[in-house]
Amino acid sequence: MLGIIGLSGITGVTVGAGVCYLWLKNSTKKKFSHLELEAKAKAKAIEHESEHLLQETKMKIKTKELEQEAAFQKRIAQVEERHRALIMQKKELEEEEKKLIQLQHTLVEKETNLEKLKTQKEMQINEAVLKMQTIASLTKEEAREYILEKVEEQSRSEIAAIVRKYEQLAKEEGTKKANYILAQATTRYAGEFAGERLINLVTLPSDEHKGRIIGKEGRNIKTLEMLLGVDIIVDETPGVILISSFNLYRRAIATRVIEILVEDGRIHPGRIEEVHEKVEAEFEQKTYEEGENILIDLGLFPMHEELVKLLGRLKYRASYGQNALAHTLEVAKLAKIMAAEMGGDEKLALRAGLLHDIGKALTQDMGGSHVEIGAEICRRHNEHPTVINAIFAHHGHEEPDSVESAAVCAADTLSAARPGARREVLESFTKRVREIEEIATSKSNVLQAYAINAGREIRVFVNAQKISDNEAVLLSKEIAKEIQEKVQYPGEIKVNVIREIRAMSYAK
Repeated sequence: MLGIIGLSGITGVTVGAGVCYLWLKNSTKKKFSHLELEAKAKAKAIEHESEHLLQETKMKIKTKELEQEAAFQKRIAQVEERHRALIMQKKELEEEEKKLIQLQHTLVEKETNLEKLKTQKEMQINEAVLKMQTIASLTKEEAREYILEKVEEQSRSEIAAIVRKYEQLAKEEGTKKANYILAQATTRYAGEFAGERLINLVTLPSDEHKGRIIGKEGRNIKTLEMLLGVDIIVDETPGVILISSFNLYRRAIATRVIEILVEDGRIHPGRIEEVHEKVEAEFEQKTYEEGENILIDLGLFPMHEELVKLLGRLKYRASYGQNALAHTLEVAKLAKIMAAEMGGDEKLALRAGLLHDIGKALTQDMGGSHVEIGAEICRRHNEHPTVINAIFAHHGHEEPDSVESAAVCAADTLSAARPGARREVLESFTKRVREIEEIATSKSNVLQAYAINAGREIRVFVNAQKISDNEAVLLSKEIAKEIQEKVQYPGEIKVNVIREIRAMSYAK
């Protein structure tokens, strides 16, 4: 019985194990089937995403290709347009060139006609001379001079109008062509050393002040340049403007005037004239005080007031790059020491050395030799004969007649000859600029003339009541021709004749 039960239990366990095994197998199979389906689904999703990315990439590549193709076509269109524009420019240049050639032929014809008219006029003058000799009992020379004077008066205005007309026509044609051709490619300059010594910097609180200095339509800067006689350069340099002039005195006044105007803030033509008058008076007083201080330091009182003032002005004068006042003091002290060593009068040698170049204070305003000017001023104010002899002797105009004069001559040579004292470049430049100004001021009805822009331009202010617009054109031609004949210079000089009418009245 027990055996049957035991067998039956084993059979039950075996059957249970089998059933359990089948169940587990079936369950595991289902699980793996589920995982297989899940893996296939994921693989399908990845494949679909890959296809989507591939299509998207292909679309991007296609879009890029289309964009590049469009850009390429646009570039081709631009090149073609540029090519067409160049062809049009070439045609325009050819047309302009033809016009200029025609204008040149016209000018040649006009010149030929003028020559014919000139010959005809000469014949008429000769006939008139013969008639006047017969009728008025004048000599040939007197009759010819009278007729030429009358003809010149009548013809001057006509000639000026003709010159102005054709000059304007040529300028207009040239301006059109200059829009396509770079016509000016050279730069002239006065030299680095000259530039350093001929420019003052004025610092501005802000760049807004540049516009106020220029003024509406440039009227403020025109007034400044006309009154001050300097070149005012307003460029892109932040916070500063440049004042340029070979004349140290004018430049110092201009610098002070502009500093006061900038500080005050009111900048207009009326205020500019007011400040200029005030600063000029201040500088006159300042130069006198400086000369007075020098005399006090050296113990050379008394001296005439005019000489004291001129002595102070030497501070604003340079010779060969050497400050005239510094040179004068150097010569005076050297001459005093030499005279003392040779048994001469120390005070007289000191005085002669101090006054030996006094004429240089006036040469920029008067022109001429500083020796002659200085000797004349000292003679007029009863200076010692030894002082006058020293003025003439230091440039070899006379022989030294005393120990003191000889000491001044030797001291002048020593001061000028020491290394670094003088520079030839600056002196030759300032001499050329003075000559240009003198040529302009020598003409009749010229009020003022200022050389500016490192000597590359001269501005000539004329009497508007006596000179017409046409005569102003002719005057500029005459000044330019005389400068060309008498002055040696590099490049070219612009002659700018300015004619201004100013009406003034008072309400009382």
